[in-house]
Amino acid sequence: MNFNDDLEKLIENLPFFLQEHLNQHANKDKLIEIVLDLGRRPEARFVTGNEYLSQKIISWQDIDYMTKRISKFSNENRAGIERTLHRISCIRNRQFLINGLTCRVGRAVFGTISVVRDLLESEKSILILGKPGVGKTTIIREIARVLADELEKRVVIIDTSNEIAGDSDIPHPGIGRARRMQVAKTECQHQIMIEAVENHMPQVIIIDEIGTELEVLAARTIAEKGVQLVGTTHGNCLENLIKNPPLSDLIGGIQYVTLSDDEAKRRGTQKSILERKAYPAFEIIIEINQQNSWTIHEDVKNSVDLFLRGNFAISQIRYFSSVEKITIKSKKFPNLNSSILTNQNNLGNSLSLFNKNWISINQATDEKLIKLNSKKLVIYPYSLSNNLLKEVLLKMKFKFVLTNEIRKASLIIGLKKHLKQNFKLTSLARQKNIPIYSLNQVSFYQVSRLIQFLHSSNL
Repeated sequence: MNFNDDLEKLIENLPFFLQEHLNQHANKDKLIEIVLDLGRRPEARFVTGNEYLSQKIISWQDIDYMTKRISKFSNENRAGIERTLHRISCIRNRQFLINGLTCRVGRAVFGTISVVRDLLESEKSILILGKPGVGKTTIIREIARVLADELEKRVVIIDTSNEIAGDSDIPHPGIGRARRMQVAKTECQHQIMIEAVENHMPQVIIIDEIGTELEVLAARTIAEKGVQLVGTTHGNCLENLIKNPPLSDLIGGIQYVTLSDDEAKRRGTQKSILERKAYPAFEIIIEINQQNSWTIHEDVKNSVDLFLRGNFAISQIRYFSSVEKITIKSKKFPNLNSSILTNQNNLGNSLSLFNKNWISINQATDEKLIKLNSKKLVIYPYSLSNNLLKEVLLKMKFKFVLTNEIRKASLIIGLKKHLKQNFKLTSLARQKNIPIYSLNQVSFYQVSRLIQFLHSSNL
């Protein structure tokens, strides 16, 4: 990987007693930010940890010296250094006087996105998730350069805080041939997004830090016009977006749907369920877990649907090293309310973690034992999804038959609230000595736990 950080331009704007120390520092290439707070020692934050730069206390004169050498602070209390990617943010007191500075090092890092090069070539919209400071802006800067220079796309960057292309009217060379549109006020970002599409005919729009409902709506509008989107937002994983109402529309939006009694029985679910209400604005999601480990959801629509149904979402984890070696692994991620079930071999151990969510209504007598591990199981599903049962039993490698005739059944499994109302079914089961198990709620995990219990107890 190649770096372009213009670090000397940041250092030369610091107070003199800090310049010499940083210029001679062995780890200055790993510097993340410098913190200058009034009445405290100056602190440098490196990738490897934090350390004080001097025994001297920061004074009003030190802060004033630096603020006069950089550009004016915006309404968001951010400023920059001409023709660099560095960002200086200020902290103000009650009189609006600056009493603290955070000097964040901006770097153009070439080669960081080789791990997702195939996703860029797919021309699908990509959303990058990550915590603050994990490197999202650096990644989309490199994406912009690759799309514009190597893939020869018409790329427009919506640069609200001037972090992507630098604090200057002339964009930083780190974005290549991509064009940059500056935003006068943060609250106007959504307007500039729409303006870019209407006025400048882009093939790709790049947006940093989508955070408001208006920006989400603008992103959806752009996606509907057939323009590829590359954006970032704060969050650890896909689950965060599903739980975040203002941002959930980026992945199609989530809504409560009330089913009819018949439809609820057919699906084997409760009457009120969560469903995705629209097509996602972003088709691919990249979760920046660590700097060298990214989780990829290549089919956001399918991943969201699986989450909401209580099933696994299958994703990739891509690892890469400094020698440009890339490793891709597939991993299963569970639904919102469950622990991770990694594979079939540890299914029984994982299931034991769940609270009991079923009731035995009619136990079988000694005359009718069900040996699940040696005999084909004949199940009568009542108000349960046949597909769900098939999925569970196939994964647990049981021989089984689903039947619509109670007399042929060796076991009845159903939803509690529906079984309670069917006295005829329970009465017939008692006559035929057929065990009944009712589930409080239906999910892959609860059905799996019940089957695992039956297997272990050899009912």
